[in-house]
Amino acid sequence: MAELWFIGLGLGDEKDLGRRALDLLRGCDRIFAEEYTAIWGPGSFDRLAEEIGHPIERLTRAEVESEKPILDALEHGRRVAFLVVGDPFGATTHVALRLAAQRAGYATGYLPNASILTAAAGLLGLMPYRFGRTVSVPFPAPGFSPTSFLDGIRANRDADLHTLVLLDLRPEEGRFLTAGEAIAIVHARDPHGTVLSPGAGVAVVARVGTPEARAWYGPWETLVSRDFGPPMHALVVPAPHLHFEEEAALEQIGSG
Repeated sequence: MAELWFIGLGLGDEKDLGRRALDLLRGCDRIFAEEYTAIWGPGSFDRLAEEIGHPIERLTRAEVESEKPILDALEHGRRVAFLVVGDPFGATTHVALRLAAQRAGYATGYLPNASILTAAAGLLGLMPYRFGRTVSVPFPAPGFSPTSFLDGIRANRDADLHTLVLLDLRPEEGRFLTAGEAIAIVHARDPHGTVLSPGAGVAVVARVGTPEARAWYGPWETLVSRDFGPPMHALVVPAPHLHFEEEAALEQIGSG
């Protein structure tokens, strides 16, 4: 029976892959990857392809959501791999792909890896089980000003939970929403300050999982204009009440 393996790539580069993943990839007939949910380190896919001796085929979001390229590969191969930056099942599209493969009669496997969903908390020193629903801020566009992410942050704060805020990206265009831009969008769409009141603290993480990882914490008015360097960035809106160790960890980070 053909099998589809979902393999997490981690957050840095090809060095984040373990020996089990490398052994699996060397035995694959076809290997696919996507970078529309996150990006890997520059050149990482090329170096990985050289190491395992197989080409890695990039898929667009439309191709993954159609499921056709991967299901076609399964029909003609023994083992197919689908590579995802971070952890494969942080995105519902990938869960849908797994279900489609299983409905078609194929076996599936899963090798997890580091994900921003937990790594941001670790870098900041926040308790991961105190996070509520993750929200996303999209690029602004004419006639498109969603506010659903504000509802998610408010609901989490009402439950005294932290919120991880993911930021839109369009790597094929070289565009990545910065943390400063995201803070400005949140403020612009919440003019009465129900999410970011004057002086409210927010946290920014950048390039998590790499040697260049950085974190900042301070009033949103201070961070909105700061240059956080290359992508990828994410925000964390802390819960209204912090555990004393969380408070100490954020104070140690500072806004510098």
